[in-house]
Amino acid sequence: MTLTEDPKDTQDAYVPSERRLERERFKRARARRATAIAALSTLVTGVALYLVVVGAPGWPRTKETFFDGQYAREALPKVLEGLWLNVRLLLVCGAAVLVLGMLIAIARTLRGPVFFPLRVLAAAYTDFFRGLPLIINLMIVVLGVPALRLQGVTVDPVLLGGTALTLTYSAYVAEVFRAGIESVHPSQRAAARSLGLTNRQALRYVVLPQAVRRQVPPLLNDLVSLQKDTGLVSIGGAVDAVRAADIIVGRSLNYTPYIVAGLVFVALTIPMTRFTDWVTARLDRRRTQGGTA
Repeated sequence: MTLTEDPKDTQDAYVPSERRLERERFKRARARRATAIAALSTLVTGVALYLVVVGAPGWPRTKETFFDGQYAREALPKVLEGLWLNVRLLLVCGAAVLVLGMLIAIARTLRGPVFFPLRVLAAAYTDFFRGLPLIINLMIVVLGVPALRLQGVTVDPVLLGGTALTLTYSAYVAEVFRAGIESVHPSQRAAARSLGLTNRQALRYVVLPQAVRRQVPPLLNDLVSLQKDTGLVSIGGAVDAVRAADIIVGRSLNYTPYIVAGLVFVALTIPMTRFTDWVTARLDRRRTQGGTA
């Protein structure tokens, strides 16, 4: 023992028992065995599925029509170029949806008889756009608005398509925000008021932070859905990933470009989905451990 060491620290140094070490070795061995079994099972299942698919009677024709390597290589650069439009729509429309959805949710939760007309209008908005199919909304806005020939109104299918997406998704997001606001116990607002905060301050500093934090998983799910539905703006002629694939299909009568576009959207969606699952699991663990939601 050196002069700098504390005798008490030396005596209290933890040394795991042999039984504990044996238990940890057993857990590691069991984990390795489970991993090996899972890998082997996955390999066997993958080989079986491959043999079933390849051995199916219509596989050669299906492969030629949907999985042609030549058309896939031709479509991929054009699909990726069009995907940039979908990403920009997602970013712009996502921000607009969050802002408009929050305003609608606040309008629906305002108290007092003077705000009754505003609550009715907000409820009518959410009921209408949640019930209206998105494809019909897009057709009305993207195809119908230019037919009006109104001076000063854009006919750009990208702007009109983004407007239609914002109108529809803001109704869904508004209900998500409203559910979060109503999930905050009234005592929170009462405590804020007792500290001298106004109703507006209580909503901004006490209610909304808790409401938004609780609704992060469903908000991310809506964002994933919005990312997929940006491909619907192609009905107006906007050259996004879907439209780029459609142009090649119309020329070649081979449907491989659709598969390429679909896989690109899936590759873009999976990270967002996994992030949503991670956030949901993290919030659940915090609730289980007694933390704030």
